[in-house]
Parts: sequence; structure tokens; C-alpha cells
Amino acid sequence: MGSFKLRGAGNAMAVAGAERLRDGVYTASAGNMAQGVAWCARQMGVRATAIVPEHAPQAKLAALARLGGEVEKVPFDAWWQTLVDHGQPGRRGLFIHPVSDRDVMAGNGTIGLEILEDLPDVDAVLVPYGGGGLSCGIASALRGSGSRARVMACEVETAAPLSAALTAGSPVATAYTPSFVDGIGGKSVLSEMWPLASRLLDGALVSALSDVAAAVRLLAERAHVVAEGAGAAPVAAALSGRAGRGKVVCVVSGGNIDAAVLARILAGETP
Repeated sequence: MGSFKLRGAGNAMAVAGAERLRDGVYTASAGNMAQGVAWCARQMGVRATAIVPEHAPQAKLAALARLGGEVEKVPFDAWWQTLVDHGQPGRRGLFIHPVSDRDVMAGNGTIGLEILEDLPDVDAVLVPYGGGGLSCGIASALRGSGSRARVMACEVETAAPLSAALTAGSPVATAYTPSFVDGIGGKSVLSEMWPLASRLLDGALVSALSDVAAAVRLLAERAHVVAEGAGAAPVAAALSGRAGRGKVVCVVSGGNIDAAVLARILAGETP
């Protein structure tokens, strides 16, 4: 699947139970969470629909089709409103919120537990910030396990709502410019996520598109890992030195990038 979003989707759907799933499930996602929901739905024998923004990359849409998920493309504003409203009024099926569902966050928290198994004395964990479900889930697990590791949210200059909210002291409306970094960013920090993000996260690191592209190249050439822009954002932030010294973990989620975009980046371009 190329991302860690299966963990959150799987936990939320397992907790929901068969009765709540009988009319199917749907989510609003740029593609990675939608794949997690579609995979779990196929395993459970229920229908899955993904509401995606109109700029969602073909690599993610093709993966959804392979998993048997139905796709509905909508303008970005309509997609964002689905997140704000926690679904679409009158629509049948269980809405799996990709960000603020507590069971999704609990599933994401298993990443934090795994980090501690491999590196108990980790100093900092850098996580892509789309809406906060991944980063807050990981941070909750680390805090609950007694770790003092700093958890930093990683954003890109074209969409950095958490950085703006931390500066203002509360969620504020921010500009969103579509880019090849399609898996993170939004119009603002969701109101229900602000209490968690402001308490659990130790700050936001915003990278330029060119630095994220360089991180994609580095991961491919040195680590032989294919990462999409969102997945490479933590590496870009780490390379800048802003995460501090010590043992730094980058959560590279995910790896679904259009081949043509990857080719341009590997050729030295910033799409």
C-alpha cells in the first residue's frame, strides 16, 4: 500500500463491528487513508468509497481501483468540508474520519510503540502533518510509554496550517496551493484536533518544495526507498538540522507518487 495508514483504518473498522459496517464505509482522503479503508473493506466483504480531491494523483487512484474501492472526485473545498462535517449528511455507510477518529489515532499509535521497540532512546520523531491523526497518534503512544522524545509535525510551504496555528495561538485559515506534495496540508487545523496537536506536538517544521524534492531524490538514490512528497517531508526537515541533534526518526508515509512526477524529481526538477 505504500503508507502506514492501514493501521488506523484497520483499527477503526475492527472496533466498529459488523453491524455498523453493513452499509459499507467511506472516507475523505487524498489517497493513502482511502487505500487503507478499501483494503480493510475488501477483507471484510463490505463496500468502500473514497471521496478524493480533484488533484489526487493517478498512482493513488489506480491503487484504489485495484483494491476495489469506488472513487468520487470533488473540488478541494468540498473535500475539505467533508472532513469538517465528519461525513456527508444523508449518506449511507459509516464515515471513517482519516484524522480525528480516536480509533484511527490509536491504530496510528502502534507506530510509536514500534519506534520504541527499535530505538528506546529516540530523541525526536518527525511525522508528516496532514490533519494530525498520524502525528498525534504517535505522540500519544510515546507519551503513554514514558518516552520524552519530541514529536515534530512536518509541513510544506504550500500548505502549513499547523505552523500558522502555533504562531497565532489558535487555528486560523491558511492558503492551500496544490503541489506534488498532495498528501499533507489543508485549509486550517481542524478545531477538534487543535487541543491534541497543541498539547502533544513539539512544534511544526515547514520545508520548501525544492527541499522536499531533494529529500525524495535522496531517499531513492541512497536508501532505495520510493517516497511521495508527504513521506519525504520529515526527511527534508531532518536534513535542515531544525530537528536538533541526537537520534532522529523520520516517519516516511507514504510512497504513492506518480511515475512521471518521480522521474522529473530524479532528473533534478521540482515539479
